[in-house]
Parts: sequence; structure tokens; C-alpha cells
Amino acid sequence: MVTPEELLTTTRTVRKRLDLDRPVPLELIRTALDIALQAPSGSNTQKWQWLVITDADQRAALGKVYQRACREYLDSSNAAGKLFADDPERSKVQQRVGSSVEYLADKMGDVPVLVIPCLQTGSAELPAGNQAGMWASLLPAVWSYMLACRAFTLGTAYTTLHLAYEKEAAEILGLPSGVHQAAMIPTAFYTGHTFKPAPRQPLDEVLHIDRW
Repeated sequence: MVTPEELLTTTRTVRKRLDLDRPVPLELIRTALDIALQAPSGSNTQKWQWLVITDADQRAALGKVYQRACREYLDSSNAAGKLFADDPERSKVQQRVGSSVEYLADKMGDVPVLVIPCLQTGSAELPAGNQAGMWASLLPAVWSYMLACRAFTLGTAYTTLHLAYEKEAAEILGLPSGVHQAAMIPTAFYTGHTFKPAPRQPLDEVLHIDRW
């Protein structure tokens, strides 16, 4: 079992290393989600809902929506592979990220399990005001799910690109009005052995004590 420090520093976004051929036991996903439900929820409302997609036709339909949205993203100036072009070292990392994003665009529908975390608000339109507080009642649980998957030797990726076509995806999923998608989490066993900490900015470049 990995240590907490190792878990938190080696839970990487997995795209190219997702094993598309190895089935994932539903019981393993249920266990990871059970762990996720221990995450904090604003006022303890627990308005989260989780769709676990294993049906091949459903996955393929969602994969097509994701592919279309991802292709538009890759053509945009904001695509990961185009960022930090003036920094040779960081640009290399970004290009690798861009390559893996492009790979997943074509493979999303083949991933054995797609998890769609949702927030049940009871309204077709999201409320105005404190969006941060609202989504904070779901996103810690999403991250807990991904950490649990890492502990179980499953790879995941947090992506929201398909939300460019949120209504189309909602129709595929049969979502009722008032249930809003937060992400799409492809989940599969990963190939290779393990992961290492990613390069990050030094803490002192982003840390502010008391004032900016």
C-alpha cells in the first residue's frame, strides 16, 4: 500500500497509459466511490450523484461528444501543447501534455469505465452567486475518488472538455433537469509500473504570507 505522501505526489493524470483492454471490476469502482463519499460537503448536503458508465454503446456515444469538443480545444490557442512556447523547458512538458490529450480524444469511448460526477441542484439553471462554494461540495469527493483509484492501481484523468456539449451528453446519460455534470473521469488499470512526482513551480514562487 502506498504511503499518504506517495499517494498525493504520484496521482497523475493518465491518458496514454490507460489499459483499454483490461476490464475493471465494478466492485473496485464502488469501493473507490465509497471512499469518495467521505469527502466534505457544504452544510453536509451531499447533493452529489455519480454515473458509472460501462455499457459499450454509452461509452462510444460519450466518446464522440468528447472527441468533438477536444478537437475544438486542440485547435484553439489555449490548447495545452501551445502554452509557454517562449520557455523551452516548460514547452517540452506542455507538448507532451498536448500529445496525450490528443490521444485521449480518440480513445475516450474505448476506456472501460467513465465516471460522471454530478451535482443535484434542483434547478435547470445554475444559481448565480457563489459558484465556488457550490462546486466545492462535489470536487473534493471527485479528487478523493481519483486518489482511491490510484491506491487501487487504477489510472484516471480529470477532464471537463465534453461540457462544451453538456446538453448533448446529458441526453445520452438521461439526466433529469437540475442535475449538472462536473467532469468526465476515464478510469482503467494503467500500463507500466508506477508514477513519480511531476515538475512543479518552486513553492516560494507561488507562496504569499499575510499579504500578496
